[in-house]
Amino acid sequence: MLIVPAEKNISFSKELQQTLQSRHLLRTELPFSDKLIEWHIENGYVAAQNSISINKRGYKCNRCGQNDQRYFSFYLSSGKNQLYCRSCVMMGRVSENVPLYSWIEEDEPNWPQIKLTWDGKLSSGQQKAANVLIDAISKKEELLIWAVCGAGKTEMLFPGIESALNQGLRVCIATPRTDVVLELAPRLKAAFQCADISALYGGSDDKGCLSPLMISTTHQLLRYKGAFDVIIIDEVDAFPYSADQTLQFAVQKARKKNSTLVYLSATPPQELKRKTLNGQLYSVRIPARHHRKPLPEPRFLWCGNWKKKLYRNKIPLAVKRWIEFHVKEGRPVFLFVPSVTVLEKAVACFKDVNCRAAAVHAEDKHRKEKVQQFRDGQLDLLITTTILERGVTIPKVQTGVLGAESPIFTESALVQVAGRTGRHKEHADGDVIFFHYGKTKSMLDARKHIKEMNALAAKNE
Repeated sequence: MLIVPAEKNISFSKELQQTLQSRHLLRTELPFSDKLIEWHIENGYVAAQNSISINKRGYKCNRCGQNDQRYFSFYLSSGKNQLYCRSCVMMGRVSENVPLYSWIEEDEPNWPQIKLTWDGKLSSGQQKAANVLIDAISKKEELLIWAVCGAGKTEMLFPGIESALNQGLRVCIATPRTDVVLELAPRLKAAFQCADISALYGGSDDKGCLSPLMISTTHQLLRYKGAFDVIIIDEVDAFPYSADQTLQFAVQKARKKNSTLVYLSATPPQELKRKTLNGQLYSVRIPARHHRKPLPEPRFLWCGNWKKKLYRNKIPLAVKRWIEFHVKEGRPVFLFVPSVTVLEKAVACFKDVNCRAAAVHAEDKHRKEKVQQFRDGQLDLLITTTILERGVTIPKVQTGVLGAESPIFTESALVQVAGRTGRHKEHADGDVIFFHYGKTKSMLDARKHIKEMNALAAKNE
């Protein structure tokens, strides 16, 4: 057994514990000596797990759960070929000769009582969902909260979060999109001013934290193991979470064995709907917005061969007139487009239009700043891909979709896009318009979805 000086061992044990508590990290992520880590392993404080395991089906990555053999490859190290996982390599390479480290003992909650500092009032629908959430947390059950865009999903979580934190339960709100993390973090920090809250996303200053309340992208959960008593997946149907089994694995790995898992969405996937209908998953449905005003129903407007016009550096006249009208009236405009290629052509065309315009997409390094400028009224028009279809709230915003017939605009995507408008009580009305070169089933289904929700809300009044 390694002998480590007592006083040094105590000091570094605390640091090592804080670093590894409820996390799954590589050696390169641990700023400690090999001797110290080995001492903790031999004395039962730290576990070292193989990064890649082999079973009857082949290889499996124990960090991201990937078992598709196409994601495994070899690299040359010290003259030998080493197997590694390409699926999560962006978070540091895990390979057959590199273990994952974690702290064995579970930490005891030691934060003070936390009081909700939000002074708003929940609607009857929000209060119903809040009560069901508190019950699910107490019973450590799974729950689907199916609430329309603008129902005030974040606010209806507040009582449940407060209850969980004051029971010593660690809570994580996970979302597939960085933009949603950036939107939620300041709202939660304002609602729980005395709580230690961390926001985790690529490039975040909080990466590596383990706070009582965390808002995280689902990607960042790959580094956690058995960390959370309550995980709330916001926008559970959003890409990439809905299509990536490694992100779904990350959520399951990050939750404790006896924990609560909450699915939150305005457009839940068919699998969750099926489980609800079969009685396998309890759900609560909120068809009305918090201000009780109906969802704006989208209009369809044919705009001709818009692609051809853009490549001639012309904006379809109907689109141009619609934007100019709202900008003149002092209303900001969202214009969603189907791809980055279309976005770049549209931006070039709008240079001749008399408005302050900008464009954002997933790889835009200045996306955060541009969205904030739009929120602050420094921009009139924000052209965007579907990256901003969720989680972004802009007062008085009007929403248009150029090329609504494009395959990227599924029913759920169009419902979410339409949900950007009319979210505030003072500006509950608004215009949502789908500019198209031919109607699609997704467009018709999206409008039908919104009409049905409005009808259900009116019936429940």
